[in-house]
Amino acid sequence: MKKETIVILNRSEFLAASASVAASASAGVPGGTHRVERRADFDERAFGAAVGRPAQIRQVYEATVFDPAVLGSIKNSFNGLQFGFGYPPQAIAIVLAGHGPSSIYAYTDYLWTKYRIGEFFSVKDGSGNPVTGNVFLSPGAVSDSSADPDDARSLYQQSSIAALMRRGMIVLTCHTAVEEQAAAFVRKSFAPSGMTTSEVAADILTHLIPGAIVVPSMVATIAVLQTTFRYSYLSR
Repeated sequence: MKKETIVILNRSEFLAASASVAASASAGVPGGTHRVERRADFDERAFGAAVGRPAQIRQVYEATVFDPAVLGSIKNSFNGLQFGFGYPPQAIAIVLAGHGPSSIYAYTDYLWTKYRIGEFFSVKDGSGNPVTGNVFLSPGAVSDSSADPDDARSLYQQSSIAALMRRGMIVLTCHTAVEEQAAAFVRKSFAPSGMTTSEVAADILTHLIPGAIVVPSMVATIAVLQTTFRYSYLSR
């Protein structure tokens, strides 16, 4: 019979090992696993590189109440600045700052299906049924970006998230909103049975759309965007 070895840690060793495990667990979760995101878990470098890139015009659209018209407004900002005022596309930086229900713009189909996002937030299709996937993400048929901006099929007339990100839109996700939604999903039985709030939050944060950047608190982030990075502010 194989002899079993039992290792007994003293209190300091146990705490150190626990901290190491916790750090390892949070390392793979954007924004970390605390309910209130800590600076150590915030990818400040990625945030700064995205919102602080060289630009002549900077706009942040705050979106709280879920209203997809905000995407059309962002499209119009890009078009007006590029074609009306003549700013080069690379000189325009526009941020979609969604929190509250508008956090779900950054949720993948996996999340929309698993947590019945359409049902939870009363997002319905034309027939009145809950939407089961992120229909706001992918564009329809899009012709080359060199096409006439008046062409309905051109990139310039697309208001999908993917099309706007292709033009340079930056999508931010509020860690606080995710934590609050995770708690609500568990409390109202929209999360699979047995899942804890922290597990749901980690699941959401690791299944955001590609390119989404997690920030500690959107209302705090908007202040930073305005004061540090000189973004003009709009809301929908």
